Amino acid sequence: MTDAKLAKIKEAIENAQSQLQLARQLLNELGVGDITEDLDQSAESPLVGTMSEGPEGKIIEGQFDGQNMIGPDGKQYSVPANYASKSKLVDGDTLKLTITPDGSFVYKQIGPIDRQRLIGTLTRDEQTSEFRVLANNTSYKVLLASITYFKGESGDEVVVLVPKDKQSKWAAVENIIRKTGALAETELPEDI
Repeated sequence: MTDAKLAKIKEAIENAQSQLQLARQLLNELGVGDITEDLDQSAESPLVGTMSEGPEGKIIEGQFDGQNMIGPDGKQYSVPANYASKSKLVDGDTLKLTITPDGSFVYKQIGPIDRQRLIGTLTRDEQTSEFRVLANNTSYKVLLASITYFKGESGDEVVVLVPKDKQSKWAAVENIIRKTGALAETELPEDI
């Protein structure tokens, strides 16, 4: 490697660091906080899975991180929120992604991890509009697709699934118990 290439690499790293610093500063000025915590967490996670190529396409096995699949190459692969929601995927589940010759992405859950069920309260961050579930003194991120499917609202009770043997920032929504009572939504007959 030549000195000129090393200098370009060093310059690119310095530019990336200054851009990241500027982005963090702008987020703080907006009062949003540091949204790169998820990136830092996935960088610490061990890379798991395999990659192969076959007649059906490229096959990548990786680990679900609560929102995306992380492949053995360290890349994030977008998991459709509706699939993750419907399948109740939990942080740590093993997924197989087949990228077909026509470019379609086909996911399959091949290794669910041990889960535990918790009951918590649905909250919504007023600044970010992000839904979270407070359960066992922990705030868990949840997929918006799950909340909209169950028509959840702040204050509702939520049954979530989380990894049994590891800490996670994410939970999968299993069900929502509405906070409003049945009488509030039902018209009473006039003769009562």
